[in-house]
Amino acid sequence: MSSGKHNEVQAAIVEQFRPEFAENSELLYLGDTELKDLYSDNKTMSEIGIPIDQHSKLPDVVLYDREKNWLFLIEAVTSHGPVSPKRIVELEQLLEKCDAGKVYVTAFPDFKEFKKWSSKIAWETEIWICEMPGHMIHFNGDRFMGPR
Repeated sequence: MSSGKHNEVQAAIVEQFRPEFAENSELLYLGDTELKDLYSDNKTMSEIGIPIDQHSKLPDVVLYDREKNWLFLIEAVTSHGPVSPKRIVELEQLLEKCDAGKVYVTAFPDFKEFKKWSSKIAWETEIWICEMPGHMIHFNGDRFMGPR
């Protein structure tokens, strides 16, 4: 990956979030600030109904848990926004042919960045902060992480 804070958050998602909260998932897509489509499992994405011709509309990291049939759609936030209500609508339209349960996650490098964006985060989504990798913040009321 190219250098920079945004890519550091993406690397932490794969190296820390995934084993802790999505341990049986496989990486389907990983963007990069310079190499936009750094990694893309086009075969699996096509099989589960993700349009492979629209990578630029995918979130920064996409993980897939086959056993649960859950798709983790993760935005890494350092300068651009979190999973907002508008972003959910965009992703739901993009993924209309994908029947996997969608788990929306916004990842932040630190609590300071989370606080900066907290009013823009959509309800029924998850928050993960790199500086506290073993914890999640659930914008779900009493529901734990799972698809919408």
